[in-house]
Amino acid sequence: MGAHGVKAVFFDLDNTLVDTAAAGRRAIEEVLPSPPPTGAPALVLSQVINALQSKHHYDEGEARIICDKVQAKLLKECHDPAKMCITDLRISHWEEAIQETIGGEANRNLAAECYFLWKTTRLQHLTLAEDTRGMLTELRKVVRLLLLTNGDKQTQREKIEACACQPYFDAIVVGGEQKEEKPAPSIFHYCCDLLGVQPAECVMVGDSLDTDIQGGLNAGLKATVWLNKAMTTPVDTSPVPHYIISSVLDLPAVLQKMEHKINAKLGTDHMASNNE
Repeated sequence: MGAHGVKAVFFDLDNTLVDTAAAGRRAIEEVLPSPPPTGAPALVLSQVINALQSKHHYDEGEARIICDKVQAKLLKECHDPAKMCITDLRISHWEEAIQETIGGEANRNLAAECYFLWKTTRLQHLTLAEDTRGMLTELRKVVRLLLLTNGDKQTQREKIEACACQPYFDAIVVGGEQKEEKPAPSIFHYCCDLLGVQPAECVMVGDSLDTDIQGGLNAGLKATVWLNKAMTTPVDTSPVPHYIISSVLDLPAVLQKMEHKINAKLGTDHMASNNE
């Protein structure tokens, strides 16, 4: 990581630096009553379940169906900020899920109450792990770091604030604030300009083959590092990342390996030049 090596690392946020998926699942679980251990007293119902029961006399089964439907809608979500703000869209997920499950007239107020409780709970569970903080701190001593995340600007900024990751980066770029998001080359080149580096001096680290890895390849970055926690081989092996890691904490070792390769090549080139 010197004059001829990596000068900057771009990190994805969701499910790379912070486990957004787990936080979302925990938020859903906390709006549902968990089955108690055998012989244990019944657990107290959450605020959302209480709201669903007290206002509409929904039973536990109905509440679970509603939350399952919301989770499915979130996974298939396609958001166009020009047409609707993210808050309205996600309140609509709850509104639709309630109506699909119970029938009758839509209840926007109840849907909003459920959404804001889910959102608050999820943000509370978004944390930048201590060992990840340590890794970023050490890396930043030798390379510049940039956080590059796709998504709605309000939602992503709230996540960034919740996990308090700003101090660990030289710059933060949110796709929803740019003309194009990953995997478009333009957003990667914008990031390079922000840091004053060339694409061939940068590495992209992320969990998505379609956005992080393909985007890094599209932009001509030096290397792409795919975070594959399950270490499973996808059916479609395209795009092909330069490196694969099972934990973001493995990144320093990958960067060291890259540096050794660069130094070895420089040494070989130097010897070849002397022999000419």
